[in-house]
Amino acid sequence: MGMLGLNRLVSLQSDRPRRQQGGVSGRRLSASRMGKRKGSPCQQDDDGDDSQSGKIRRTAIKELPEDILFRIHSLMPMREAARAACGSRAFLHSWRYHPNLIFDKDTIGFPFLHSWRYHSGLIFNKDTTGSKESASGEKVHHKIDCILRKHKGSLKTFRLDYARMNGLDDFSYLDSWLQIALKPGLEELTFMLSASMSQTTGKYNFPCPLSGAKRTYNFPCALLSDRVGNSLRCLRLGLCVLHRTVELGPLRSLTCLYLRRVSVTWNELERLLSNSLALELLDLTSCDEIKCLKLSSALQRLSWLGILACQRLGVIESKAPNLSSLWLRSGCRLDFSLVETWQMKKLYLVQSNLIYDARAKLPSVLPNIETLYIESQDEVVDAPMLPTKFLHLKHLTIILRLGPNDSGTYDYFSLVSFLDASPSLETLTLDVTQRRMVHESIFVDSQLRHMPEHHHGHLKSVKISGFSSAKCLIELTCYILKNAVSLEYLTLDTICGQRCYDEGGDGWCFPMADPILVETPRTLSAIRTYIENKVPSTVKLTVLEPCNKCHGKRLERLLSLSRNVISI
Repeated sequence: MGMLGLNRLVSLQSDRPRRQQGGVSGRRLSASRMGKRKGSPCQQDDDGDDSQSGKIRRTAIKELPEDILFRIHSLMPMREAARAACGSRAFLHSWRYHPNLIFDKDTIGFPFLHSWRYHSGLIFNKDTTGSKESASGEKVHHKIDCILRKHKGSLKTFRLDYARMNGLDDFSYLDSWLQIALKPGLEELTFMLSASMSQTTGKYNFPCPLSGAKRTYNFPCALLSDRVGNSLRCLRLGLCVLHRTVELGPLRSLTCLYLRRVSVTWNELERLLSNSLALELLDLTSCDEIKCLKLSSALQRLSWLGILACQRLGVIESKAPNLSSLWLRSGCRLDFSLVETWQMKKLYLVQSNLIYDARAKLPSVLPNIETLYIESQDEVVDAPMLPTKFLHLKHLTIILRLGPNDSGTYDYFSLVSFLDASPSLETLTLDVTQRRMVHESIFVDSQLRHMPEHHHGHLKSVKISGFSSAKCLIELTCYILKNAVSLEYLTLDTICGQRCYDEGGDGWCFPMADPILVETPRTLSAIRTYIENKVPSTVKLTVLEPCNKCHGKRLERLLSLSRNVISI
């Protein structure tokens, strides 16, 4: 049911008296006014005679069965659910049993909390109801406390997300809130505390239990197993301490665990994992006290592991038999010899100097890999030509980030090693980011190198972003055109990263450095001269120039300056 229908429901409710001009109250909608409002989802035929005479009977909110009313209200987003409760006593009653309570940056502001004034027991004055800035941490905590204390029944979702919000660091309420929220039946718990923003640097200061720089909250682990051990499916914790895992009992239904900037050691995390044998997803972000991660074979259902910026993590060892996806972006070096799962199908690695190790070690350690994503920077060693194979690899993405001080010695043509090692490869994506043109241009030396022919019968789609007139990129592209007999699509994008129209983007193309942007005319000329005449008729070639919206004016200005310099 759409919001229009729900708004009509609210407008038709007549169970609450209204004060009107002239002292008249409790006035109901007139039959003539109701007759004009057609198409309400609540309208229904009364009896046979009314149907034949064209009369329509409308159902008021209070006449709806309680289970239907509760169901409608539970499907409404938080803002609309609270506003509906202000407009109808029937909805107010169901609000106190609402299964989902979400407090985050979108719902904590005063305009939202103001709509709960009827059932939170709070009075707002004229000076505070319209300003988010006036919603101090103390007031916000008090309002949330009132809402929770008036709630009845059990919750399915409880989300307290203070991430990226300043001043909400009063922990005195948290124990009582968790006592209310953690009841049998809860399926999703998000508990993210806040970080304070530095007034001098403008950056967030996160709690650091080791330094004692900021007061922290020790999460009461015992409440999880004692109250929601049989129902909790998803747990998200952030900016808190998780040292009391010895108090934990079995979490029989937990399938997803996210820890973000949580103070927890490996021994403490191991106790949590040993009580979560139904776990399918484990995501760790900036958990800097974890020095090793050793996943046991008891985690039979674990299929996805994500690690981001855990700076002290030095060893990752997995015996989880069904781990099929690993996403690693960390300062640690993954010891591939310790990954003892042969079921790995998807691997995402983001590290420095990664290309050589990935080519040399992965084929023998993870022979069943099907999707490989590699993002690397500061590469200094070319990909080696080796006999080992990725026999099942179908999708390969390589992203190379070259800084302003890179010498430009990395040879993109060496990536042919990955192609020749992947007989089942279907899609190849190469994204090259650089601040300046450091590679030798094809216009400086047009003598192309050649590799032995190696036909690829499955490669259908290739996209190279950040394409330039670099000789090694031209050589790589020509090699693909000559050997990929099944190729259908070739896309050469003159900018790197996302474009403004890509899904999930922010409406702007990835920024380009001036030296790379001004290289565009030479890049287009290189494509016309050395690539277009080699494209078979069965291949669709797409060349993407810099976006006019994001780069057009700057490119025009740079080219104008270049012409002026040349003329001088």
